[in-house]
Amino acid sequence: MRPTDVADVDQVKGLFADVIDRFGRLDVLVNNAGTAVGGPITEASDEDWRRVMSINVDGVFYCCRAALPHLKESNGNIVNTSSVSGIGGDWGMSIYDASKGAITNFTRALALDHGKDGVRVNAVCPSLTRSELSAGLFANDAIMAKFADRFPTGRPAEPEEVADVIVFLAGHDARFVSGVNLPVDGGLSASNGQPDMG
Repeated sequence: MRPTDVADVDQVKGLFADVIDRFGRLDVLVNNAGTAVGGPITEASDEDWRRVMSINVDGVFYCCRAALPHLKESNGNIVNTSSVSGIGGDWGMSIYDASKGAITNFTRALALDHGKDGVRVNAVCPSLTRSELSAGLFANDAIMAKFADRFPTGRPAEPEEVADVIVFLAGHDARFVSGVNLPVDGGLSASNGQPDMG
């Protein structure tokens, strides 16, 4: 394990040099580092914006750029972690949504640019998932009741449920899947936004 600040281009370069030195090849890159800042942009600082963008967007760019020469050699692939917030907007999460929207379209563009190189590029788009980043939401019963009401499955995701989809996209069974931003959301994005009238 090699802790790396993905927002630091030199650390990212060092990470990939170490991976190649140790293993001699790279088959899969999963970009999963992320952070969030909530609230209206009128209350956000420049530092809030830069911190979210540097981790959520710059970090994915740096890692993809460093990985691609090696993935071309191995016919490997990339799985980015976007979000349902990269497909549609949230109230009070405009900075985070902007960062994830960037990853959604970056995934598509990389798939177009590198398909003929033998490199597939996809993304998972999870909805609310239990994690360190979302621990405050999970601790709030009122907020969780709102989420439970919106999810067709009646609950948010567990990390393993997102990880299983990443494994699928990275594996042989998805060998003809590229440029996909796959919602992993318990059916949340199947709704047109209107309330349950039942």
